[in-house]
Amino acid sequence: MTSVMNTSASTSQVSGEDFADILAATREFVREKVVPREQEILDNDAIPDDIRATAKEMGLFGYAIPQEWGGLGLDLTQDVELAMELGYTSLALRSMFGTNNGIAGQVLVGFGTDEQKSGWLEKIASGEVVASFALTEPGAGSDPAGLRTKAVRDGSDWVITGEKRFITNAPLADLFVVFARTRPADSDGTGIAVFLVPAETRGITVGAKDRKMGQEGAWTSDVHFDDVRVPAAALVGGSEDVGYRAAMTSLARGRVHIAALSVGTAQRALDESVAWAASATQGGTAIGEFQLVQAMLADQQTGVMAGRAMVRDAARAWVDETDRRIAPSAAKLFCTEMVGKVADLAVQVHGGSGYMRDVPVERIYRDVRLLRLYEGTSEIQRLIIGRNLVKRAQR
Repeated sequence: MTSVMNTSASTSQVSGEDFADILAATREFVREKVVPREQEILDNDAIPDDIRATAKEMGLFGYAIPQEWGGLGLDLTQDVELAMELGYTSLALRSMFGTNNGIAGQVLVGFGTDEQKSGWLEKIASGEVVASFALTEPGAGSDPAGLRTKAVRDGSDWVITGEKRFITNAPLADLFVVFARTRPADSDGTGIAVFLVPAETRGITVGAKDRKMGQEGAWTSDVHFDDVRVPAAALVGGSEDVGYRAAMTSLARGRVHIAALSVGTAQRALDESVAWAASATQGGTAIGEFQLVQAMLADQQTGVMAGRAMVRDAARAWVDETDRRIAPSAAKLFCTEMVGKVADLAVQVHGGSGYMRDVPVERIYRDVRLLRLYEGTSEIQRLIIGRNLVKRAQR
């Protein structure tokens, strides 16, 4: 599979033919190598080392990083197709390299200096470095404006103090992309900066792994910054006011990706439901022949199809820059709510068996609940959509 993933390394954009090969290789990897080991991932709360190594070889740690920095260079329309395949299995797989390609890596891609990009992006794309997006705090989740982590200038250095919460991949991270307030918001800007902080920097303490409802194998934890000193070169973009825009841009792009991931998981839940309905019997009759079961399958299918169309439309709008505000939030809102309903129906179709551990739909039911929370809750998405609709009408 390695050779397939490197076919477009010398071009500026992945062709449709090459992307078809990448997508096929990813689908094969997910369905033949990862799906059979989902229970192992769940039981051990970890991605097996050989699966991690294969993902690196395939270029999955850098699929959305530009090719000039060693990545595959997929745009968002291609990213969402890949995400729909990755969503078909344990969400811990995607989480393993999600921050490298998504909210952490895209901060560097979009806002880093040339020196910062050359220093980090190739290592991120290869998987040598795992990057973590350190934004969420105990008092600042979906609204970065509430940040309390501070960065104070000391000579040419910056000293960072604060606490971050629920940080994905923190126990494994080599690099933290840290958002901190350098001053109160004023007429010059938000006063929110973002820094590149190597994990071994003195003053960083990573807490114990969080005990979550689901998504076993996807590790999160608190991260404490106690007078963490970094040089001026660590300030992303060389500007104190890049942070808020970098966070909002990376999160908006990430919302389309999470929507696509939701569609992939919903497809898996639907497939499990159809297979069960066709084979499980009640009184000698396959339950799929009962009209009320068929109605549940129909609702699942409709949600999946609507979500897939919406994700593809939102991704196109992002790439051609016609809508980078409403469409990402609408897709994220609809698809993450949709997958929750599809997963719930999957348990219902399975009956009592769907409530048992070791049954895929039980894991899916727990896993997808988080999708409505991160990259901005469903409530935040509604506010973004409504606010921007009104602004659009007032212009």
